[in-house]
This record gives sequence, structure tokens and C-alpha cells, in this order.
Amino acid sequence: MNHGVKLEPRTLAVPLSISAQAQATLQRLVGTDGVPLNALHAMPAPNDHDAWRRLQAAVAHNYANTNAGQAGSLRASLHTISVENASVHVATPATDTPFAYIDLHGGALVFGGGENCRIAAGKQADLHDVICYGVDYRMPPDHPYPAALDDCLATYRHVLKHHAPEQIVIGGRSAGGNLAAAMVLRARDEGLPLPAALVLLSPEVDLTESGDSFQVNRTVDVVLPNPLMSVNLLYANGADLSHPYLSPLFGDFTQGFPPTFLQSGTRDLFLSNTVRLHRALRQARVPAQLHVFEAMPHGGFMGAPEDTELAAEVANFVHEQLRRG
Repeated sequence: MNHGVKLEPRTLAVPLSISAQAQATLQRLVGTDGVPLNALHAMPAPNDHDAWRRLQAAVAHNYANTNAGQAGSLRASLHTISVENASVHVATPATDTPFAYIDLHGGALVFGGGENCRIAAGKQADLHDVICYGVDYRMPPDHPYPAALDDCLATYRHVLKHHAPEQIVIGGRSAGGNLAAAMVLRARDEGLPLPAALVLLSPEVDLTESGDSFQVNRTVDVVLPNPLMSVNLLYANGADLSHPYLSPLFGDFTQGFPPTFLQSGTRDLFLSNTVRLHRALRQARVPAQLHVFEAMPHGGFMGAPEDTELAAEVANFVHEQLRRG
């Protein structure tokens, strides 16, 4: 029998140890009954493809409302190219630069493409003052694994034709972190050179959901209150969830891996993903930084000072790694 700790019902108060803006975000995302608003939305069954398509359309509508008007504030110029089966949004800063950032968007492996991906590429180009390639990778239910990973790897090959590997950083948040780490493992296995560095923000690197925080932070994470096994199974389409190309946490990092920036929060459902990957990289003697933010849920505080602090730390890491190259 697997004995555990029994918890009495209790309310986890919004801590005073974070900024007022971060406190407001945590409060705003919880209903008057104390249940995170995002917990009210159940994921469809893995085989209900029509339901997934309807949900994707609804989420895309919400993304469009959130992103309205943001394209006009970007400094980088944007255009879109096709790389094999992927659409790639290329954001070019005004200053001439040899450096590149490959941005892999989040969204649980099924959301976040299109205009959202395009704007994200522009933001990364503005933040780092580099050419950013935002990969609008294919997603299930129409394109399950390995379509997204194929698109990411095709983009990396394309970028390698225009930039030296030591001039390339790859980054991703959440599902994008899964694809970034998996792409580097697969690229290495296929004989491609490693990039200068990797940025993984609350990465979804264990689709088996074996980590402790999937239990401890369940419903504590107001952004991602429940596990994502339904979407993981949809994405995998019958493939082994523990394979390193689906769950890069279980990869062999002793054969080579780039310096890595990892970020999470104490209320992040994916906290275990991040800290376990950090330990695995350290054990393989891969340079790795771990940044864990107080009370931060999955994806950040949506504009609080802590998010600005994180962006500055990422920018410092990226610039440092590119200078070393």
C-alpha cells in the first residue's frame, strides 16, 4: 500500500511575500468558493478529436482578444516563411546581428500557434535584440507526435544554414520547453551540432507526470490546476510517454547538452519537472541554472514585477552565452 500524507481541508492564503501585483493575480484567478477558475474546465478525452478542435477554436479566440493591438508595439519587423511542413515567423531587429533565437511557444502541445506565435517571436527579438524564429509547429489532433518535433528540427536545420551553432539559443515555455529539450536531444542523436544554450521556462518535460508537484501543487497552481494526461495521450498518439523525445527529463545528458536556464515557481504544477531536470543536468556535468520564484504559478504572474525580473535574468543568460560563443 502506498501510504501518503493526509491533509485536512484548508485554504492556502495568498502570501504577502510577493509583489502586490502578483498577489492580485493569484486572487483574480480564484473563484469566491476558493476553486481556481481554470479548474472548472475539463479537458476532452484523448480520442474525442472534434471536442479538441472546438476547444482549440475557443482558446484561439481568447488568445486573439489578449493579443489584440500588441503587434503594433513591436520594434522588430516580421515575416513568415515555410520550412518543410512548418510555418516559421521570423522577427528581425533593427540592428544587424549574427545571433538567432528559436522560440517554441507553449500551450499544452495543442494551443498557442498562429498570431500568438508570431507576436511571441517579435517579443523575443525585442527582448534579446537577435533574429527570432518562432516555430508555428503542427499540433494534434490532426498532427500528433512526431509532427511538432519534426517541425522544430526542420527549423533548427534551416537556422543552422544561416547561423553558426554557437550563435543560436533555443527557448520554450511549458510545452515549448518540452519541444526545445526534446529537439536538442534528437538533433544531437542525429549528429547535428549543439546550440549555444537552452532556455526552459516551467518546462513540460515529463509527460508521464511522475513528479511530486503533480500531487502537491494540484489545484494550488491557479493557472494550471490539474494534470494534463488527456492532452499528453492525445499528443503521443500511442507512443511511449517515457521516451526522451516525448519526456526529455528521461534523456541521457552525458552525451552532450548545452548550458541551460531553468525556471519555475513554488506553486507551479511543473515544479518537479524543472528541479528534476536541473538535477539530471548537474549530474551529467551540464552547466545549468535553476530559478524558482516565490508563489509563482505556471507561466508567471501576468505582468507583475517578478515577471520583469525573470525576463531580465533570461536576457542576461542569453547574452552571456552568446558572448561566450
